[in-house]
Amino acid sequence: MSRRRDRRMMGRALALARLNHGLTAENPSVGCVILNAEGHIVGDGVTGLGGRPHAEEIALDEAGAAALDGTAYVTLEPCRERSAGGSSCSTRLKEAGIARVVCAITDPHPLAEGGVTALRKAGIRVEIGIGRATAAHLYDGFFRSVHAGKA
Repeated sequence: MSRRRDRRMMGRALALARLNHGLTAENPSVGCVILNAEGHIVGDGVTGLGGRPHAEEIALDEAGAAALDGTAYVTLEPCRERSAGGSSCSTRLKEAGIARVVCAITDPHPLAEGGVTALRKAGIRVEIGIGRATAAHLYDGFFRSVHAGKA
């Protein structure tokens, strides 16, 4: 994949995240775009109102089998665990056969932190940083609330 396409797809994911910003309770509004192995968009999603379902779940459900060997663009690190049980987003990406994840910024939340590590351990190529400045601004309030909770 080209850096130009990566920036364009992350821009699309960030635009999706902005759609429900402030409408996802204590959860951040995340955007996710899934490309198939040929580089075509096969799914996208934004965190649902109230914080569920997660963007990755929506995008993967839409993509179905077309996600195999594809790329996921996610505005925030896919969660390592789910507070409500069920499969985490990092697990769902792995199970879908995603080959590459492009993530704008890591997530300091205790249930999300480590999602990137889990993806890498599963053999998935993970790149972090495209769209970082925009994501940092978008998630500033969420990050402050997480850090306040850790203090």
